[in-house]
This record gives sequence, C-alpha cells and structure tokens, in this order.
Amino acid sequence: MDTGAMRRWFALGTAVLTASGVLALATPASAQGAAYCGGHKVRDLPFSTGVVHVYKRSGYVCAVTFPETASGAKRTMSVSVQARGNRPVVDKGKYTHHAGPVTVHAGHRCVWIKGSVGRGSVSSGWILC
Repeated sequence: MDTGAMRRWFALGTAVLTASGVLALATPASAQGAAYCGGHKVRDLPFSTGVVHVYKRSGYVCAVTFPETASGAKRTMSVSVQARGNRPVVDKGKYTHHAGPVTVHAGHRCVWIKGSVGRGSVSSGWILC
C-alpha cells in the first residue's frame, strides 16, 4: 500500500471515530437506557434530580436511573423494581453515570418502581398491570 492510500485510510478512520464520539455525546439519556435494558421503553419516571427509564420484554421489566445532569462526580443513586407478590430487586450505591439496570420477571403482574439521585426520588405505585 502506498503512502497516499495509507493517509486516506487514516483520515477515514479518524473521521469515523470523531463522528461516533460526537454521536455518543449527543445521545440523550433515554437512548442510553436502551443500551442497558432490552425490549421497548414503556415509561419514563422523571423527578427533580433525575429520571428512571422503564423497559419491558417478554414478561421482564427492567429499569435504570440516570441523573438529570452529568457532573462526573459520584453521588448516591438507586433503582428498585418489585413485581407484585415478590421482594424488590435493588441497586443502590455511589455512581457517576447511572444506577442499574435492575431486571425482574413480572409476567403479567403489576410492578412498583422506585429511583433516586441524591435527595430527589420517585415512586411509581403499582403500574404496568
């Protein structure tokens, strides 16, 4: 391969990497949630300091909590999914980007979803019945 062809391949590779980086930064949190949970989005549960994205597929319910602003600092976050009749499955800790994903098999039962970032929180009540 001659030097000109190598430069063109290098330029093309650099352009592709730059474009993918720009798209990754411009991707909203709702689309980021899809990367963690399979299925289709059924609900967003917004609250003062963040949002919980809820997905469903084949009787499974998955949830991820994202902060409203991406500061890069660790902060307390949690997400919880409980199928009616079962105990909640919880992910809680200090995270920079998100809490979860948490997945439970709900079948056709209602679920109760909770999420928090810092002092803000949301609690859905029984949904997806």
